[in-house]
Amino acid sequence: MMRMSSFVQRLGIECPLVQAPMAGATTPELVAAVSNAGGLGSLGAGYTEPQAILDQAARIRALTDRPFALNLFVLPDEVAPDPAAVTRARARLDALMEREGLSVRTSLPARWAPRFSEQFAALCEARPAVASFAFDLLAPTQMQELKRRGIYVIGTATTAAEARAWAERGADAVCVQGAEAGGHRGGFLHAGETPLIGLFALIPLAASAVAASGRDIPVIASGGIMDGAGMLAAEVLGAAASQLGTAFLACPESSAAEAWKHDLAAAEDHRVATIRSFSGRAARGLRNRYVEAMEGAVDELPAYPVLNALTAPLRRAAAAAGRADLLSEWCGQAAARVRPQPAAELVARLMHEYRLARRALAPH
Repeated sequence: MMRMSSFVQRLGIECPLVQAPMAGATTPELVAAVSNAGGLGSLGAGYTEPQAILDQAARIRALTDRPFALNLFVLPDEVAPDPAAVTRARARLDALMEREGLSVRTSLPARWAPRFSEQFAALCEARPAVASFAFDLLAPTQMQELKRRGIYVIGTATTAAEARAWAERGADAVCVQGAEAGGHRGGFLHAGETPLIGLFALIPLAASAVAASGRDIPVIASGGIMDGAGMLAAEVLGAAASQLGTAFLACPESSAAEAWKHDLAAAEDHRVATIRSFSGRAARGLRNRYVEAMEGAVDELPAYPVLNALTAPLRRAAAAAGRADLLSEWCGQAAARVRPQPAAELVARLMHEYRLARRALAPH
């Protein structure tokens, strides 16, 4: 019999499993499939305009009546980059696209990113069961608004100090992102640094920090977990649930480019690295042709979200051309262990492995 964590009980889900909210790769179909299978599906909406957030939430609700999460990046509403740095970055990117035979070129967007305040308002209107956040803390008033609407709040932390900060701000749970985790680093307290603490060290450190805050909230483990045994290992160390992202990238419901999905299965562990040259913010993914071409220019490139907006045309054109070597191929450390199959089947497989691992540890 599987012991239910407080996290699972509180949300009314069946499995201690969260599908990571991978902005740009999650779809309503993926989210609903995971939620219908008993996990917590999550829509990565960090790049999404407010009306599209509402539309996608409505689509998820048309596909499932189970709890699901919406995820946003906490960012300033306005961004004012150095125009000279933008010009230099555009020239470098345009030259790269010309060399690689892509006809598109960079352009200046109307806005560098959606306004977080407007995204947040759309999230509140959509009223998902769960809202998760990365890149910074919510303001106290924003936390109060979510509580007023009965929305369960998960904050992302890359260090014990960040986990405690989220607990003290009033989060209902904290997702700790180990060094192994794919995609953008969600940290916010350690300016100028990129904390890369291994997950199995971070789980007990974060759990202790949360307890020291005086609040007993669940810790969710994220980073390099690809099977049920890994989920149980995280639980043994103190996690109430596991968040898996890369494991779901190869599912047919994922919107990751087919060339990207193909590369995951062949990913060599030493080629998974922390990359800044696609978005201007540290993110975990595959070292490919683009990453190597931009290696010497990283320190000159503008920060997120400016660079992310500038590279968007290149990434779209590369996906259309099947050029995974020019894509931001985000993935966790164990990417080669992906198992392409429908999301519901993957959830069932993960939970079967989890139960087998629990049984193997049970006293005979």
